Amino acid sequence: MKITKYLFLSLTVIFCCLAVAGCSTVTNEDTAQTETSTAIQATDYSQGDHWLNLPTELNKDVDVFYLYPSAWAKVNASDPIVCDIDNPVMLQQSKLAFDRQATAFSDTANIYAPYYRQDDAGSTLAMSVGEQQDIVKGIPLTDAMAAFDYYIKNYNNGRPFILASHSQGSNVMIYILSEYMKEHPEVNDRMIAAYVIGYSVTDDYLSQNPHLKFATGAGDTGVIVSYNTQAPTIEGTDGVVTPGAKAINPISWTTDETVAPASDNLGSLQLNPDGSVVKNPDGTNMVVKNFADAQVDTAKGVIICSTVDVNTYAPGNAMFGKGVFHSFDFPFYYYDIQTNAALRTQNYLKDHK
Repeated sequence: MKITKYLFLSLTVIFCCLAVAGCSTVTNEDTAQTETSTAIQATDYSQGDHWLNLPTELNKDVDVFYLYPSAWAKVNASDPIVCDIDNPVMLQQSKLAFDRQATAFSDTANIYAPYYRQDDAGSTLAMSVGEQQDIVKGIPLTDAMAAFDYYIKNYNNGRPFILASHSQGSNVMIYILSEYMKEHPEVNDRMIAAYVIGYSVTDDYLSQNPHLKFATGAGDTGVIVSYNTQAPTIEGTDGVVTPGAKAINPISWTTDETVAPASDNLGSLQLNPDGSVVKNPDGTNMVVKNFADAQVDTAKGVIICSTVDVNTYAPGNAMFGKGVFHSFDFPFYYYDIQTNAALRTQNYLKDHK
């Protein structure tokens, strides 16, 4: 079945808002929120209302801890650069992101997903990389780190786990991996894999964090899986791709430049205009076959998708150049991620009997 043009339109509603915000001038209120995380009071994760998802029953041997992408945007340039934990737009958009991303792991793991206060991506992408990270390491990381620590101490009960994230969530997740995992090697030992998608994991980052390693195949464990998706050529910029970025092919799970054809893709998601997943009459996801191919571009450190129409799915906006399939990193390869998570989990459990 062919994916309609509404798949692109629905996924980019929030990004259109972010693009408008990104064109505004950064205010003094923005820079005031770059304080270090030690000065910020974290959200209270003992309250169930501060979780996007908590399992109602523990029927899996492993967990997944998920951080959603940018799900909120400023309305006015003078608004604070970080939203409140109960921001209604973030609450709504994070649920839609959860359905088209985190649910890929639902057959394998019990899913834990906190709400966390986010920065306005349109504003931060207009900043230098250093300024962006100052913002991310403030309130967003404080919340996410507190949520993960609460999860480990109160919910995990020693189970192996998967980390999963996208975009801003992945920008936050790299610090959980580099800081929390370094300080808690016994926790790091229980990590099956970290799907840090939609943001760059670089060679420099890995060299600075020798306790972390990048995936090299379909079944290795204790590894980071990461990629950003682009068309063969882009016009403009891709703000989440940085020099030295690494990528693994989400169809073949290799790191060389061999093309994985769309015929090998296990299935993509189709979405409704509001961003919700299109369902069959029986309530299951509508699976789109033979849609997106994948090839690692080792020079750029991205995944190239050549079978999707750029004008329909990635025409470009103020934040991402034409040809950047950022919104589709998960939906294009949803069922490949689902199957891969199951394989890595199987291998981990077999090796840790």
